[in-house]
This record gives sequence, structure tokens and C-alpha cells, in this order.
Amino acid sequence: MKQVVLDGSHDPRELRNALGRFPTGVTVITTRTPSGKLEGLTANSFAALSLDPPLVLWSLGRKSASLRGFVESGHFAINVLRSRQADISHRFATPRENKFEGLAHAAGFGGSPLLPDVLATFECETASTVEGGDHLLFVGRVHRIAYGDGEPLIFNAGRYCTSLPLRDGFARSDLDGIWDGLG
Repeated sequence: MKQVVLDGSHDPRELRNALGRFPTGVTVITTRTPSGKLEGLTANSFAALSLDPPLVLWSLGRKSASLRGFVESGHFAINVLRSRQADISHRFATPRENKFEGLAHAAGFGGSPLLPDVLATFECETASTVEGGDHLLFVGRVHRIAYGDGEPLIFNAGRYCTSLPLRDGFARSDLDGIWDGLG
């Protein structure tokens, strides 16, 4: 295992490499700005925060061209991608003037675009933002959700991948225990 001391003289890529060892789902986060412009970006910084009230969070780099639109809109939608939607992830991770051109979508809470055939959606109002170094953390109050079954798109160590199920017994009882303990 490689060890790196984060003393300011380190290569910032090393931290990214270590963080990349934590597999995450892939989302496209969308909003409609007050001027009506649709904004969207690929993010894997999404996480659950609270069940009561229903809160989620994600972060956006301060240098992002979309930052102002997300801050000013006051709402956003999280679109959780399926394994077969790597092309959608790439579309929203690549700079372009109109990422929605030619892509079907529906208007969700606050006009935030909802992408078709995703694994889940979370329609949110921005409850707060928190300063976090070179990122801004968005905490969202979830107003509507939709979800279905399917294989999630996963990102790990700089690559897209999918999950391989393990024996169900342990994970199901662990998961039930975790969620039951939150109530």
C-alpha cells in the first residue's frame, strides 16, 4: 500500500487516487437557473444525510461554470444513473454549451430537469450551502423521489464499473440493522 504525507509538497493527484478507491454511484445533478438556463453535471459526491427531515448532500467545485446557477436556483435534482448510462455521465462531465440538446427530460421540482429511465431521482430544495475548501457543499431538502430496480453505474479508481452481488444473507441483515437503527 502506497503512503503519502499530505504536507503541501505532495502531488494533489495522490489524494484523488486514494479517494478514487472508494466506489461511488454516478449521478447527474440538474437545475434550472432563474433565467431559465438548464444546468447539469456528473457527480459522484452525492450522499444521504438525514431521513427525518429527508436531506441529501453533494459538492461542487468552486471553479465550476455551473456554480452560480446552482446557488441562485435554490433547487436541484439528483438523477442516479443505470449501468448502461455511461454515455449520459460522459455527456454531463464534458464541457459544452447545452448539455441537454437532443436529450429527452421532464421538468421536476423548481423546473430541475429529470432524466429518463434513470435508477432514481431526488427532487430537492437547497436547504443550505457549506464552505468546504475548494468546493461548496449543497444540502438539499428532498421533496419528491422516484426509483426502480436495476444495475447502478459505479465509478471506482478512475473507471466505470458495475456491481457483482455477493451472498445476500449478511448484507441484507446488516442493511436492515443500519436503517432500523436510524429510526
